[in-house]
Amino acid sequence: MEQPVLERVYWHVTNKADTSKENQHIQACTAEEIEAPAIYKGIKMAKNQEETQVIVESDKKALVNLLLSQDKELTWRVSIVIRDCRFLLNTCLNVMVRHPAQLCLFCFVMVRVCCLSVLGTGQNGSPKTTSPIPVGVVLDLNSTVGEMARVCIDMALSEFYAVHTNYRTKVVLHTRNSKGDAVNAASAAFDLLKSKEVQAIIGPQKSAEAKFVIDLGDKARVPIISFSATSPSLSPIQNPFFVRTTLNDSSQVNAIKAIVQNYGWKEVVPIYEDTDYGSGVIPYLIDAFQDIDVRVPYRSVIPPSAKDGQIVEELNQLKTMQTRVFVVHMTASLGSRFFLQVEENKMMTEGFVWIITDGLSSLIDPMNSTSIDSMDGVLGLKPFIPESKLEEFKTRWEKRFYLDKPNRKIGELSLFGLWAYDTIWALAMAVERVGAMNTSFLKRDASENPTSIATIGYSQMGPNLLKAILSTKFKGLSGDFHLVKGQLETSAFQIFNLIGKVERVIGYWSPKYGLSQDLPGKSKSNSGNNLIRNPIWPGDSFVTPKGWVIPIEGKKLRIGVPVKDGFKEFLKITTDPQINETSFSGFSIDVFLAALSKLPFAVPYHFIPYMKPDGQSIGSYDELIYQVHLKKFDAVVGDITIVANRSRFVDFTLPYSESGVSMVVPIRNDKSGNAWIFLKPLTWELWLTTGAAFVFTGIVVWILEHRVNTDFRGPPTQQIGMTFWFSFSTLVFAHRERVVNNLSRFVLIIWVFVVLILAQSYTASLTSMLTVQQLQPMLTDILELKDKGYYVGYQKGFICEGAADKKVFPTGSPLVPYFSKAILNLKEGDEMDKIEGTWFQKKTQCQDQSTEVSSSSTSLSLRSFWGLFLITGLASVSSLLIFLIQFLYEQRQAANSSTASPKPIWEKILSMAQRFDQKDLSSHTFRRAESRIHPINEAEGTEMSSNTNDSQITSRVHNQTVPLEEVEEPVHEQRISSPQSGNPSTSI
Repeated sequence: MEQPVLERVYWHVTNKADTSKENQHIQACTAEEIEAPAIYKGIKMAKNQEETQVIVESDKKALVNLLLSQDKELTWRVSIVIRDCRFLLNTCLNVMVRHPAQLCLFCFVMVRVCCLSVLGTGQNGSPKTTSPIPVGVVLDLNSTVGEMARVCIDMALSEFYAVHTNYRTKVVLHTRNSKGDAVNAASAAFDLLKSKEVQAIIGPQKSAEAKFVIDLGDKARVPIISFSATSPSLSPIQNPFFVRTTLNDSSQVNAIKAIVQNYGWKEVVPIYEDTDYGSGVIPYLIDAFQDIDVRVPYRSVIPPSAKDGQIVEELNQLKTMQTRVFVVHMTASLGSRFFLQVEENKMMTEGFVWIITDGLSSLIDPMNSTSIDSMDGVLGLKPFIPESKLEEFKTRWEKRFYLDKPNRKIGELSLFGLWAYDTIWALAMAVERVGAMNTSFLKRDASENPTSIATIGYSQMGPNLLKAILSTKFKGLSGDFHLVKGQLETSAFQIFNLIGKVERVIGYWSPKYGLSQDLPGKSKSNSGNNLIRNPIWPGDSFVTPKGWVIPIEGKKLRIGVPVKDGFKEFLKITTDPQINETSFSGFSIDVFLAALSKLPFAVPYHFIPYMKPDGQSIGSYDELIYQVHLKKFDAVVGDITIVANRSRFVDFTLPYSESGVSMVVPIRNDKSGNAWIFLKPLTWELWLTTGAAFVFTGIVVWILEHRVNTDFRGPPTQQIGMTFWFSFSTLVFAHRERVVNNLSRFVLIIWVFVVLILAQSYTASLTSMLTVQQLQPMLTDILELKDKGYYVGYQKGFICEGAADKKVFPTGSPLVPYFSKAILNLKEGDEMDKIEGTWFQKKTQCQDQSTEVSSSSTSLSLRSFWGLFLITGLASVSSLLIFLIQFLYEQRQAANSSTASPKPIWEKILSMAQRFDQKDLSSHTFRRAESRIHPINEAEGTEMSSNTNDSQITSRVHNQTVPLEEVEEPVHEQRISSPQSGNPSTSI
C-alpha cells in the first residue's frame, strides 16, 4: 500500500488535485504512513537549496527515516542544508549503526560538521551564539485567516533566518489560540506577558479582540503588532504601543467615493456588520459621501450571528427604498451568507449596484463556490499587490501548507497572509537592530493594587523595539513596508468586477492619480471619457444603473395637491359624489404631466388632495410642504413658491414660471398744485452748480474783453452789472453786446452749448412734471401690509407676475434633477407656451413694477451733467491762462523800463492792475476807430493830457469835444460848424 500512497501524495502536491476521491484516499492514511513520504516528495520537488532548507526545517524528525533510506541523492541534498551539527551528527551515527556500508556518507557528514563548527565560531574562537527574543502570537487558529497566517508566520521566520545566518538575535514564537473570542485573546496575551515575558505580541486577529490586548500592551510597554485589525476605531496615535502592519479601513474610503462620483450616483446605503470592524469605517464613509453631495438615507446593520430570516427581513426593507447602490462592509463568514440571500431575494438583478470593501474582497477565494456565484456582477476593491515575488511565494506556501496540514484542502493565499509574512520580517529586523537586551520584565510596586494585571511588570526592551519597528523600511511581499503614524502607508487599490469566479480588473485608484484604467503612474491614456473600464453589472447588464428606481415592493408616488378657493387656472379639484372620484386639472397639473412624459423611465403616481372631507384645505402651504418632510407625501405639485424656511425641509425643482415677488397696491392721484414745482426739474446741487458756472463764465468774459471792448468798460458798478447781465442773458440768448476777443468767443461757444443742453433738459423735465398725472402708492412696504392684516396675493396672470411655480420633493430625492431637466426641455420648446395659452388667455395687465410713480425721482442731478461743466470749466480756465500769459509778457518790458530802482512786489501788482484797467490802444478795435476821424492839428493833439480818464477820453475838433465812444459809432454822421469860419467841419 505504501507505493500507491506515495504516488498519490506526489501527484497531489505537484498538481494540486482537487478531486474528492484523491482527498478521501489521502485523508484515510495515517500520519505514520504519510509523514516520511510527504517530506520525501517535498524535498524531491524542491527547486533550489533555499526551498530544501525550508522543508527540512519544517520537520526534522521525518528526516531520520529519509536519511536511513537508500536514496543517496536526497540524503546528500539534505545534509548540505542542515545547519544543526548535533542533529546531523546523531542522525548519521544512527545511519552508520543501521547501515555500516554507507561509509562515504559518514565521512561527508564529519566534514560537514567541521565546516559548521568553523563557521559557527567568532574571531576570538568562541562559539557563535544567538540571543532568543520571546515573541507572542495570538490568532484564531480555528478560522481560515488564522490558519493561513500561522503557516505564513512560520515560513517567514524560517526563511528570514535562512537568509540572515549571521544575525545574533532570533525571534522565538509562542503561539496561543484565541478561538475568535475577545476574552480568550486577552487571557492569552496576559499569559504570554506574565509567564513568557514576551517582548512583542503579533495579533490578535480581530479588531474586537485587539481592544483588550492593546491596553495590556500599553501597561506592559510591549508592542502589539496586528496585521489584520483594520478598524479605524483602533488608533496608533491614541495607543502608542499599537502598530498596525495592515491598511486602515478608512484608507479605502476615498476609492469608494471616487467610484460613486464617477458614475454620478446620488444616494448610497452602507450595509455593515454590527461589530467594531463593521462600524468603525462608517463615519469616514459618510463624511466622504458628504464631500460629493451624496446622501446616505439609511444604514443597514446586520449582527454577525444573524440568521437567514433576519437577513431576509433586512433585504425586504431595502427593497422598499428607492436607493439601489449598496456598499457592503463585513467579514467573509457573514458576507457569504448575506449574498446567498441577496440572490434568492432577486436583488442581484439589473438596476442594482453592489460594492464590497477590501475586507470581503481579500477573502473571496476561501468562500464556497455557491456563495461566489451569487456575487456575479459585484464591484470590489482591494490593495494592489505587485506580482514580482507573489507567484513564487504562492508555490512555496502551498507546499508548506500541505506539509503542515496534509489532510486539509489547500486554500488560496490572501493579503492577510502576506501582511503576516512581512510583519515577521519587520519584527526580526527590528529585534536585530535593538540587539540582545535583558528580556526580563521589571516588576511594579503592587502593594497598593495587588491585582494580577498589576503584577505583570513592564518590558525594558519594548520601547526600543517599538522605535525600531516604526522606522523599519523594506520591500516586502505586499509591497513597500513603510509605517506612517504607526500604521501601513496607504497604497493603490485595485478595482475588479466579479464575473463568476473570475476577478476582472477594471481599474485602479491611488491617492496621487485617482481613478485610472491602468496601473498608477503609467502613461497609458483612458479610452474615451471613462476613468475605469465598463463592468458587467448584476443581471448581465452592460447599462450603468442610475442608482435608484421606484421601489419594487413600494407603493406609487404620493403626490400632494393643495386646495384653494381662487385661481382655478392653476389648480382645480373637482369631486363627483356619485362615483366618488376626484379629478385634477390646471396649469400646474398639465406641466407636471408634460414633464413626466419627458422622463426616461416610468414613474407610477397618484394625486392626493390636501383637504378635509368637507372639501376645505387641511392647512397652509407651509404645512403641506412639511408633510413631505414627514414622509407622508412623496412630492407636492402646485403653485409653490421658494422661501428660505421651506428649503430647509424639501428640495425644489427648477421653476416653470418666472420667479420673483411683486407687491400690488392701490394708488392715489395727487392733483393738488405745487407753487414751487418749477424748481423740481433740477436738484439743488445742479442749481447751485449752474449758478456758479454763470458767474464764473461772466467774470472770464469781462477779463478777456475789458481792455479791448468799450462795452465792458465804464464805472465799477456798470462793469459789475454788465458782467452778470451778459452771462445770464446767454440763457435766453438775449445779449446784444459784442465780443471782440477770440478767446472770449471760444469760451462763449462752449458755454452757449452747455446752456442749450441745460435749457432743453430743464424744459423737458418740467413739461413731464406738469403734464404726467401724479400717482402715489397708498402703501410702500410689505411689512405695513402684514401689520395691518391685509390679504396678500401674488399669482401670475391675475395680479402681477412674480410667484415662481415649482414642484416639491423630499430633500435629496433623485427625482429632482430629472424633473428639472424635463422642465427645461418644456421651456425650450413650444409646449410650455401651449400650456400657458390654454389656461391664461386673458391676462390682467398691471403697471410694470419698474415704472417710477414718484415725481421726485424725475429731478435731474449733477451726476448727469458734470461732464458738461467740466468741459466749459476747462475752456474758460485755459482761455484765462492764455490771456494772462500774453498780458504779462507784453507789460513786462514796460514795467522794467519805467524805473531804474526795484519796486516792492505789491507796487508791481498795483502797477499791473492799473495797466490792465487801461485801454489796449494796440488792439484792432481802437485802430479802426482812429482811422475814421479826420486829422487834427498838432497843437490840439498835444493838449490831451495823458492822465485823462480812459472813459472820458475826448477828441478835440474845432474847439468841440466828442466822446470817443461816439466816434466809434459808424452808423450816423455829425457835422460841426466852426464859429470862427464858415467852413463846414469834418464829418465823423
